[in-house]
Amino acid sequence: MKRPPIDPAPWQPWIDHVCAAVDVDPLLVDVRAIHALTGDVAAAFTRPMAPVSAHLWGLARGTDGEADPQRLREALVDVAGRQD
Repeated sequence: MKRPPIDPAPWQPWIDHVCAAVDVDPLLVDVRAIHALTGDVAAAFTRPMAPVSAHLWGLARGTDGEADPQRLREALVDVAGRQD
């Protein structure tokens, strides 16, 4: 399913504010990628697991700062619909 592009600009002040509260660089927050990940997981598995996948993606990125975010996203989406 093709989703319309989103414009995260209106949300940037909120993102900056929350990032400051939890000491995270706002440049690390890729709203488009997060929306793409959660949308794909919701479609491949179930909607309630979409935010869980975003949390897992964040944990994976935080655990290995050198990991390719796109590769991690693809891995999450790939296994989302399988329960083997």
